[in-house]
Amino acid sequence: MTGVATLPLLAAEGGGAHIVDQLVVLLAVFVIAAAVGTLVKKVGRFPYTVALLLTGLGMSALVSVYNIPVLDQLFGQVSLTHDIILFVLLPPLLFEGAATTDLERFRRNLVPILTLAVPGLIVAVLLLGAVGTWAFGFHLIIALLFASMILPTDPVSVLALFEEVGAPERLSVLVEGESLVNDGVGVVIFSTLLALVTSGTDPSSLLNFSEAAGVVGEITFVSLGGAVVGFAAGYAIYSVMVNLDEPMTEIVLTLVLAYGSFVLAEHFLHVSGVIATVVAGLFIGNRGAEYAMSPRTKVTVFNTWETLAFIVNTFIFIAIGVRTPIPNLVSHWRLILGAIVLVVLVRAVIVYPTVGLLNLRETGEIPRPYQHVMVWGALHGSIPIALVLGLPPAEQVTGSYPRGELTAMVFGVAAFSLIVQALTMEGLLDRLGIATRSEAEELYELLLG
Repeated sequence: MTGVATLPLLAAEGGGAHIVDQLVVLLAVFVIAAAVGTLVKKVGRFPYTVALLLTGLGMSALVSVYNIPVLDQLFGQVSLTHDIILFVLLPPLLFEGAATTDLERFRRNLVPILTLAVPGLIVAVLLLGAVGTWAFGFHLIIALLFASMILPTDPVSVLALFEEVGAPERLSVLVEGESLVNDGVGVVIFSTLLALVTSGTDPSSLLNFSEAAGVVGEITFVSLGGAVVGFAAGYAIYSVMVNLDEPMTEIVLTLVLAYGSFVLAEHFLHVSGVIATVVAGLFIGNRGAEYAMSPRTKVTVFNTWETLAFIVNTFIFIAIGVRTPIPNLVSHWRLILGAIVLVVLVRAVIVYPTVGLLNLRETGEIPRPYQHVMVWGALHGSIPIALVLGLPPAEQVTGSYPRGELTAMVFGVAAFSLIVQALTMEGLLDRLGIATRSEAEELYELLLG
């Protein structure tokens, strides 16, 4: 009786009604996802995540153009903020992607992965920032800020796409490994530049050696600190799991590790939470899986993480589509078009010369077809959107600060990347003769299911 009596009180205070509203939104999202999944299965080879994004964009357009009250009320409650993406949605996706990465293959390709993800990304940010002052009319520090947001390749999008269209094993390791590493480096660079923007720092001060050295030192400290936190957290959980054989408890421990390493690094120690989660995932997904999990536990844990990643991907791609500011994109289409062209060109300028130099080594040559995919397959999705949503309001920043233009450009480039580049990726793999997902494999997976 007591429990029943408290329900009207909760509703009257707004708590129960708010929970029901959120539940209705989640149910609507998953009903849409089920419908899209069914349609994709009947239509044939079409990336599920792209279909979700297109559905969300369609609904956003309907609300913008026709102002449909039901859709406006329903999807106006879909929250997509900087904190929700970074602290709620991103850790499980990063952890699952890292945990399912073969550490031995990652180690064999460590030189090209780190070269492209660290110095390659830094040079790309500097290059796009320099060109952006001319192309977009921004101050240097604003152009660098945009470059740091949009250039890191997104592991969420890359992992989802490569799993669906099929890609060679080594190519997947190269692209996914780079995306996992440069994502953390990109967030660190963005945070450093944003601090300079909000403090009103003169862009010319970046040319000063001591100032530049301080920025580089901060980036290095935050990145290495995140790696140390991830390793320590991974080892701590591993020490518990190695003497335990209880699948359900070990699932809970990996959840604690994924979110705990991120929050500990990002919120409490102020180092890179992204890098911490990736390192923790690599550790527990390789050494932990080999020495601390029984075969039954491995199947249970990795199936659970695959399901969780699928659910989070479902929500995030629909939410990105629904929350994309269509009118803002239309009004800034020239800036968006220029940004798309420059982002792709800068990626090509970095990848081809860098890989060419790496190929001078005696072992580990990366074929030219792989390089084409590494350029065109550099997708930009949830991470750039999380970063641009984290930009402070214009009134909190002194000087010129085009927040509206930056938001439109990031969403526009992300939409192009997740739709055009993703949709053409399978055709590119087929034309280059490096696709690995055959009809026989799809039939095998269907029968296994």
